Amino acid sequence: MFRDKSILVACKPYGVLSEDDDRKPNMPSLLQDALGCDTIYPVHRLDRTTQGVMVYALTENAARRLSAMIQQGRVEKTYLAVVEGVPEEARGEYTDLLYFDRRKNKSYVVKRERKGVKQARLRYEVLQTIEHEGERLSLLQIRLLTGRTHQIRVQFASRKMPLVGDRRYGSHIPANHIQLCAARLSFIHPLTDEALCFSHDPTDEYFSLFNR
Repeated sequence: MFRDKSILVACKPYGVLSEDDDRKPNMPSLLQDALGCDTIYPVHRLDRTTQGVMVYALTENAARRLSAMIQQGRVEKTYLAVVEGVPEEARGEYTDLLYFDRRKNKSYVVKRERKGVKQARLRYEVLQTIEHEGERLSLLQIRLLTGRTHQIRVQFASRKMPLVGDRRYGSHIPANHIQLCAARLSFIHPLTDEALCFSHDPTDEYFSLFNR
């Protein structure tokens, strides 16, 4: 998608790890092999089960600056998701307390603060709702305001709207992948101050049922 001396923007496929790992495939190794880069610095992550746009740093300086921007909420991440059911409101904001159980690799919505619990916030908009094989499905555009593990998946599943294909969080509709895509990434270049925006349009499986 984009590459200069300090950053690299690419689309991560389903089933690929977003960070360095002994297991393969992972994005840093794939990018190094494809582009001949010496070092790829991950500055954020996507679940293996999620596809979409990611930015990587090519220098330590860019990595520090990008990481700080992400921590400060200056990198805007927008997702597309297909969920079972329909939200009560056409657009809104969800705020929950989430606890991630590392042993089970699963997040839970909880009612009170305790060790390991973090606040999670997102905004959503319903783009379209359809009937498909007796099921009501909604295409949502989601803006993450925090970045918690499995955040989108658990926040919608806790409201009885699991993402299609997400059996871990209660979906009963079979799909080859969880229907979730990091569709747009907007940020200011950490060194040149140029405003950048990159997007990816998912066309697989249930996304293809909607008119976009």
